[in-house]
Amino acid sequence: MRPRTWVLLLAALFALMQLATVEGRDTPDSKNYVSYALSLTGADEREAAAATIDHYCAGRAAMAHRAQLVDVVRFHAPDPAPRVLEECREQEWRQVEARLAAGDTGGRTVPFMPERFMRIFEVRPGYPLVLAPFVALLGVTWGVWTAGVLITCTGGVLAYLVLRTLAAPVPLALTGMALYLVLPCGTTAMRPMTEGLMLALTLAALWGCALVLGGTRPRAGLALVGGALFALFTVKHSQALFLGACLAAAGVAVAVRRRWRGTPAGRGPVALAAVGCAGVLGTVLVSRLLDYPSVSESVQDLLTDHFARPDRERPWAEFFQLQGNFWMEWARRQLWEPLFLAALAAGALGARRRPAFGVFLAAAACTGILNQAGHPDINIWGDRLITLAWLLPVLGVPLLLEPVLRRAMVPAQGAPVEPVG
Repeated sequence: MRPRTWVLLLAALFALMQLATVEGRDTPDSKNYVSYALSLTGADEREAAAATIDHYCAGRAAMAHRAQLVDVVRFHAPDPAPRVLEECREQEWRQVEARLAAGDTGGRTVPFMPERFMRIFEVRPGYPLVLAPFVALLGVTWGVWTAGVLITCTGGVLAYLVLRTLAAPVPLALTGMALYLVLPCGTTAMRPMTEGLMLALTLAALWGCALVLGGTRPRAGLALVGGALFALFTVKHSQALFLGACLAAAGVAVAVRRRWRGTPAGRGPVALAAVGCAGVLGTVLVSRLLDYPSVSESVQDLLTDHFARPDRERPWAEFFQLQGNFWMEWARRQLWEPLFLAALAAGALGARRRPAFGVFLAAAACTGILNQAGHPDINIWGDRLITLAWLLPVLGVPLLLEPVLRRAMVPAQGAPVEPVG
């Protein structure tokens, strides 16, 4: 079969697998994005609240039903779903009604939380804009599910395109796509959150880097990187800042290493560094111009449990103390179950087969570390904040397997194309 057929088959298989869990993927923050999307479709605040609460509570009820079926003590008890659904609706409506009665009706999102907390989501229109047409056409449940499948499969296709641009054989490019779908990237991207778009846009930027470093379509590559940074700003502006800074550092590192070895730095790394710096500068200027929540506000949100407690007097001292505690516990857990560390090591070894691009890949993966460092909370719905770091094994492991595949290839299939950077 043609490569595109294999790509479509992988995407279709992934979509079929996701039918096993249509409801119950939401996190508490998902309510904010769904209500934002509903407001973009023209729903008023109460309509958006009703649809969002019904969807969120149906997911909670579905999870309770599934958990009860396998509870060794209560599996024969009555189905808890109706009770959980009713209690959830009552609790959510009680909070929303109180805030609506207090006049908290100024934003696009339904006021599920204090205004200062909701402001964080008001400045992230990217994901709700993508979600809105699906919700309008298919309803909340199937619209959210369909959008998640398409966003996740888009990320898998982008992983395939990056590897093909790096001259990886088709089987290895398909391996990269499969890894993206089955590793935590795919699981996290399916949640109604911003991470799916963040992963896809980061891969789009890496595709642009591969095009620039390969010298085949440098202008298109630079435009792709710039467009990805702009889109990331609308999805989560801190991620645009992280990615721009990391790509700029990677471009400088590649240029300096080449000059150190006595070879020309080349226009590609310098141009990518310039685009990254432009992304950082643009993110800082525009976020200040639009009065986006500051870093200090984010730290207060973390330390006050989403502003449920008074602001901390010495937030930065407490934040850095928490950082030390967090990474010690994180390292202990990783050493206990070292799959993530092993995957990172394998990805790094594979990335060395494309030295220049490998630096940019490692830089993009580092944005996951930075994202997690900005939220040192060990209990934030698994490891979704650090998921971007999984891009290193997604693209690096297929490159690591390249020598094995090339030795097994039949000579009649032709000589491989020269790899990128």
